[in-house]
Amino acid sequence: MTGAEPEILIEANDGLGRITLNRPRAINALNHTMVQAMAEALLEWSTDDAIRAVLVTGAGERGLCAGGDIVSIHHDAKTGGTGSRDFWRDEYVLNAAIGRYPKPYVAIMDGIVMGGGIGISAHGSVRVVTERSSLAMPEVGIGFVPDVGGTHLLSRAPGELGTHVALTAGRMTGGDAIALGFADHFVPSELLDKFVAALGAGTVDDAIAEYSRPAPESPLLAQQHWIDVAYAADTVEEIVAALRGTDIDEAHVAADTIAAKSPVAVKVTLRSLRHARQLDTLEEVLNEEFRVSVASLASHDLVEGIRAQVIDKDRTPAWNPPTLVDVTPADVDAYFQPLGDLELGLAAPEGDV
Repeated sequence: MTGAEPEILIEANDGLGRITLNRPRAINALNHTMVQAMAEALLEWSTDDAIRAVLVTGAGERGLCAGGDIVSIHHDAKTGGTGSRDFWRDEYVLNAAIGRYPKPYVAIMDGIVMGGGIGISAHGSVRVVTERSSLAMPEVGIGFVPDVGGTHLLSRAPGELGTHVALTAGRMTGGDAIALGFADHFVPSELLDKFVAALGAGTVDDAIAEYSRPAPESPLLAQQHWIDVAYAADTVEEIVAALRGTDIDEAHVAADTIAAKSPVAVKVTLRSLRHARQLDTLEEVLNEEFRVSVASLASHDLVEGIRAQVIDKDRTPAWNPPTLVDVTPADVDAYFQPLGDLELGLAAPEGDV
């Protein structure tokens, strides 16, 4: 009788270090063990002259990675455990390492890529999407705030497109992902096997040149004219009012969507995005995200959001505070307080920004 399948497959051949997330029934959701295994492999390969490049993929047909294991986070949040805090620490350190990896880091972002899946792919140097790609940072829907360096990426998207995606938990197509800076290349899914074979047979540049195709149009980019105007406001209340004040149907849908999310989470998210724009490095952003994530672990809305969306699946969270106007500046400030000895403490390499 064979044992259970390993949750992550790590192998090296043809000069390629391959990491395959192997939890297809959970859309390859990340847990702490998987993060640690990835970090160990990447560290080893970084100085191995036999490894030319790294390739990250997800098992199954549904996607690269649906995010972190939020059921475990729910348990920690309810019981006051520290497992999620330890997980986030190692996960964010991994995200930073991916962002500065010294060799080509090829992530195939086929299918669903959300939350933690963004963290292990969108900071890489070669990010590939397909016509099946569906990317999102959906944290505000569970009373959480975009993390894994997500606010770094979202804050640097054209105009206010990243703010729109973050506050609505909206999904990005492959074309959107390239337009917003989450991906670099489009490879049709029917060519992925040949693309991967080419990575093992030659250089990353040659594989991209042979199998990438022009990026599809971005539906989000086509809506930037009204998104930039509405989301330029200073507060979430003003953003929602601006969205409702237009005659654009998509803007009204966005307003209703934001109003249904965790009020405190969307306000914290807006501040996180605005501050991330002022920070120079991914490491600085991750340090602040860690503060926000640790504070979220003690919040009502994280427990309630995961309960409503994943545990009971009734889709009717009872947020507290219940509305945007009920969320005070002090409520938001509480998410950004220093952690003392618990700070993440990442720093960019000296002389590098």
